[in-house]
Amino acid sequence: MTDLTPELAFPLAALCGYLAGSVPFGLLITRAAGLGDIRAIGSGNIGATNVLRTGRKDLALATLLLDSLKAGLVALGFGILGGRELGFVAGAFAFIGHCYPVWLGFKGGKGVATYAGLLPFVSLPGFFVAAPVWLGLFAITRISSLAALTAAALVAPGAWLLGERNLFIIGGLALLSLFVFWTHRANLGRLLKGEEPKFGAKKPDSPSA
Repeated sequence: MTDLTPELAFPLAALCGYLAGSVPFGLLITRAAGLGDIRAIGSGNIGATNVLRTGRKDLALATLLLDSLKAGLVALGFGILGGRELGFVAGAFAFIGHCYPVWLGFKGGKGVATYAGLLPFVSLPGFFVAAPVWLGLFAITRISSLAALTAAALVAPGAWLLGERNLFIIGGLALLSLFVFWTHRANLGRLLKGEEPKFGAKKPDSPSA
């Protein structure tokens, strides 16, 4: 348990989480590989799905893992120091940092990988709901945004059904899920119109995490 008072611990967790989440791994990895600015291709997003559009599966996998870990590791670290609630705050602000990174003029990714990376360290029931829903629905439909939005909608109630009883965590998951719907609002509009392309379709505005 940390010796910091809650008045200091929670703001510190939020700040560290935000700064960790703001690291734009997709952009850094693709530039290091000599592929230029990932924001200039596909959806213009910095997430793993857009990195995959470069044709480099290795870079996309590295982006996915790093975007997940930047939330998971701060959640784990602060969770060890001060409990699950403190860890959740750190991970949640990593999610916000990924979506609105200070280094990129607050224009980042959509947060799916970062949200997923947070779950195992703050709520295993939530992870056990979100992971199979996303994987199963994406395998069936090949629509990344549909899989992400469905998993986000189910994670909080599903976690409750699987035994998660920490109301702070449940409420926080619900808020992050609403945030996912916000970052995917353009995708949601296309889904409602039946215009959201499947992954692999050669369309410039296909969804990205």
